[in-house]
Amino acid sequence: MTIVAPSILAADFTRLGDQLRDVEAAGVDWLHCDVMDGHFVPNLSFGPFIIKQVNGISNLPLDVHLMISNPEKYVDAYLDAGADYLTVHGEVIKHDTEILQEIRRKGAKAGISLNPDAPIEDYFPLFAHIDLFLVMSVYAGFGGQKFIGDVLSKVRTAVEWRNKHGYKYLISIDGGINLDSAPLAKAAGVDVLVAGTALFKAPDMASFVNHLK
Repeated sequence: MTIVAPSILAADFTRLGDQLRDVEAAGVDWLHCDVMDGHFVPNLSFGPFIIKQVNGISNLPLDVHLMISNPEKYVDAYLDAGADYLTVHGEVIKHDTEILQEIRRKGAKAGISLNPDAPIEDYFPLFAHIDLFLVMSVYAGFGGQKFIGDVLSKVRTAVEWRNKHGYKYLISIDGGINLDSAPLAKAAGVDVLVAGTALFKAPDMASFVNHLK
């Protein structure tokens, strides 16, 4: 069954505790936390303090996506705050696997993410060192964008590469995930659906989550 991870960026932060409890009751599996620095992406979100607060409210695994230019400076801060999965951008680390190995050495799961226009083949050297591959189906930085269907070829390539080499990483997709795009992503082979706006605005969260799964 597909893992569903609501993106807390789409939550109402004046009611964050209540909304986290609502999505947990609706049957989600993880919580996805988007960290933005205003440099790698043209937006700002939140830092380790909020991650720590979320970790104190929920027992669900925290899937932390670092959309930042210098992730190596903040590994300890986010792991100490409670991140279970820590994902950095391939466009930032290039072929340097040290940060991925560091995350794993410290007991968390390491991930990489790629924007829609980043060719997956350029980053194959990283795939032996990851537990999660996050495909962006919108351009990183803002919620509520429209799903870019062309990235599904990247999902299929990641599935083929995983099978060819016997890797165990999960494949996640984030951006514009709703009841129309989710079946397409699942058919391509994703394991994790990150849903933001559509989930938090769903009249019946439990029904929405059930349909995604």
